[in-house]
Amino acid sequence: MPTRERLNEFIAAVESGDHAGAIERYYTEDSSMQENGAAPRLGRDVLVAHERAVLARMSHVYSKAVSSVMENDRVAIHWIFELTDKSGKVHRIDEVALQEWRGDRIFRERFFYDPSRPKA
Repeated sequence: MPTRERLNEFIAAVESGDHAGAIERYYTEDSSMQENGAAPRLGRDVLVAHERAVLARMSHVYSKAVSSVMENDRVAIHWIFELTDKSGKVHRIDEVALQEWRGDRIFRERFFYDPSRPKA
């Protein structure tokens, strides 16, 4: 079960723009991420590679945790992301991430957002 301090460290890493580094440091080796109803991506190395590929297409990324709730090994974070791609188009994503933690690391994460506003 994560501590509030550990969760706040994770949120601070993401808000600082270190998205791939946050995955490396805060996710289990066998972790998964799932976009809405899509099939999950499996394994921390796959998650890091995917995140780096997304970030490579962007010229600027803004990340803000609006709120977070913890209950034992379950965490919900309301995120606002604004990603500016290299053409200058801004993608705004208002998302809730539901996480399952194993100890002090994230094991499973699923994202919920308006599917008519696809992720970058």
